[in-house]
Formats: sequence, structure tokens, C-alpha cells
Amino acid sequence: MTNKQEKILETALDLFANEGYNAVSTSKIAKQAGVSEGLIFRHFKNKKGLLDALVKEAEVRISVLLEPLLSLSDPKEVIRLVINMPFEGISASEVQFWKLQFKLKWEAEYNKPEKMKPLLDKLTWAFQELGYAAPEQEAYLLSQMTDTLVVSRLRDGVELQESYKEFLLSKYGL
Repeated sequence: MTNKQEKILETALDLFANEGYNAVSTSKIAKQAGVSEGLIFRHFKNKKGLLDALVKEAEVRISVLLEPLLSLSDPKEVIRLVINMPFEGISASEVQFWKLQFKLKWEAEYNKPEKMKPLLDKLTWAFQELGYAAPEQEAYLLSQMTDTLVVSRLRDGVELQESYKEFLLSKYGL
């Protein structure tokens, strides 16, 4: 990918995350990125092509994020890693990227719950291994709690309190 393509994507990401996809035009992206609108069309075809490129990047990042978790064989370590993710998983430079991904969860075309199926499957396995009565529900509950913590961090822009992590680790006996 060229420097100009990267600049276009960075600009689109920033604008989509802050102003919303529908509120941003390709001409605004081009102007802010310092490129011609034609260059956007040449590389990405249209505004949707820009968004699709960002979504595809999210799928890659989610796979990379989940890879260490999926290879674990200790159920307690699986749960511990999932609990730690909202507290350690997002660097300051990635906030806009993940903010956009969470906004897209409300868009039917881009909401793809199957992206997180490997996580839910691994958590279900971990809770089964540990003898929980309702492992699927526990997996979903923990997934939703960590999702909510990430949303809070992205929305409020503050570091999460360590007490939440300690509470969850204690709740699951870790």
C-alpha cells in the first residue's frame, strides 16, 4: 500500500469514527488527506470501498488478537486472557480504529457476530472444562462484560480502573 493510500485510509478512519460514515463525503476525506478525490476513487472505487478496507483490516486485527487465546490449553488462562483484553488490548494509537468498529456493530451490513464466534467457542470450552453449569451463558456474559468495558474505554477515553479487572478475576476464581 502506498503512503497516499495509507493517508487516505487514516483520514477516512478518523472522520468516520468521529463524525459517522454517512456524515462524511469523499471530497472531505480527499481535502483532509491532501489528495485528489479521483485518487480515492482510483484506489477504493467509492466511499464504501474505503469503509470495506477498514473493516477488512479489523478482521485481520481480530484474528491476530485472538490467535494466542485460541491456542491456550489451560481453561483458567483463557478466561484470564479475555478479562485482561479490555485493560491491555487497545493502544492509544488504535482508539479511533476500534471506535469505528464498535460503531459499525449497529449497521446490519457490517455487524458480523461470527467474527467473535471463535472467542465464544473457546470461552464456552473453558467454562465447560471448569465445570460451570451453564458454560455457553457464562461465555456470553463474560464476552458482553468485556465488550462493555471496551466501549466505556473508547467512549470515555479514560483508562479502565484496575478494580474492575480484579473484580472479574476474583469472580472467576483466578
